Amino acid sequence: MGMMTLIKSMTGYGRAVETVNGREFTVEFRSVNNRYLDCGVKLPRSLSFAEDAVKQAVKAAISRGKVDVFISVRSESGEDTSVSLNRSVVEGYLAAMRQMVTEYGVQDDISVSVLSRLPEVFTVEKPETDEEQLLSDLMQVVRKALDNHDAMRRAEGVALEADLRSRGQTILGLVARVEQGGAQTVADYRARLEAKLREVLANTAIDESRVLTEAAIFADKVAVDEETVRLRSHLDQMNAMLTGGGAIGRKLDFLLQEMNREANTIGSKCSDVALARIVVEIKAELEKIREQTQNIE
Repeated sequence: MGMMTLIKSMTGYGRAVETVNGREFTVEFRSVNNRYLDCGVKLPRSLSFAEDAVKQAVKAAISRGKVDVFISVRSESGEDTSVSLNRSVVEGYLAAMRQMVTEYGVQDDISVSVLSRLPEVFTVEKPETDEEQLLSDLMQVVRKALDNHDAMRRAEGVALEADLRSRGQTILGLVARVEQGGAQTVADYRARLEAKLREVLANTAIDESRVLTEAAIFADKVAVDEETVRLRSHLDQMNAMLTGGGAIGRKLDFLLQEMNREANTIGSKCSDVALARIVVEIKAELEKIREQTQNIE
């Protein structure tokens, strides 16, 4: 098969949970269809610096769809904060308080809870986070979640492709019936015209060229061979696009508008009820294809 770029659905879900360097990252991707790429990232404050990198990774992997990314992190080690006592400050407070006791005779009720509330008794230090390291750890997990998301979109794409190809086949069959029916309609018209002329003219000889001219004018009015030829070529193009793969959603959308135009023209030319019914079936299949292409990236 070689390196084939498959078509992908815009709808998908992917998740990854990994512990890297003592932190547990959870990354989730959800996507639905959209005309262009619209990416939203929700992450904790401690990781807010990573938002742009995540968006760039999404942009590199996904060309359209509404993508929501949810990221959370849990630190496993207690390296978060260290608290130390400012001895000189505590000693200064104690000395001043004892002075109050001796000079003013107030009750000596100095306690830990009283001292703890005083300013600058403790020094609280948070370790410096190495943002570059943190970012590279996070992006490792983002890539895994993106891969899982991609796998689901590819699987959905395979199903979409199979559906589109089979509907294309159905339409080809219907087009062939329209072509046969069209030829039959012209033959019927010609026979009816001859019969009518015989009736009217009774014994007079029928002008064969007049019948031919009339039949030709009628055939021209109801001829749909140009449209059916174009419809077949559009279907070939659709199959070629599906084989080529990649982000073909928009192109397919445009191609379908063209196919609908041909189907409508055929419909407007079909005076025959049976043929009109076939055209309705063609249009119903095209509508189903259109619904499916809305999901293709």
